[in-house]
Amino acid sequence: MIDALIGGTLWKKPEARKSNAGKTYVIANVRATDGDGQHLFVSVIAFSDSATAALLALNDGDSVALAGTLKIGVYEPREGSARPNVSIVAQHVLTSYHVTRKRKAMADAAVSGDKRTKQSAMADDDLEF
Repeated sequence: MIDALIGGTLWKKPEARKSNAGKTYVIANVRATDGDGQHLFVSVIAFSDSATAALLALNDGDSVALAGTLKIGVYEPREGSARPNVSIVAQHVLTSYHVTRKRKAMADAAVSGDKRTKQSAMADDDLEF
């Protein structure tokens, strides 16, 4: 098991499905860039209510960061060379909407005078997405 954090953009709108037991899950594809500037498609599946809701609120091309369990394999097409096959079971989803909402909440708390919150708000402003 590999714990991973993957960032990229959604490739197509995420899709909700139901298991045989009636539980809803979401599948998606994220286009990520590796250290060499090459693009890699990551298959995403999410089961938790918070992760599925966050993914379903997004559209094709939206930026997203996913934390979860990573699986790496090899895909061998009939013609051509083998390619990496990467998939993640997403437990947590972070979007630009979440970052904006957190910054606003922290800024509002800082205005109210809570010194601990004000320090956290200042540290949060250093984030760049």
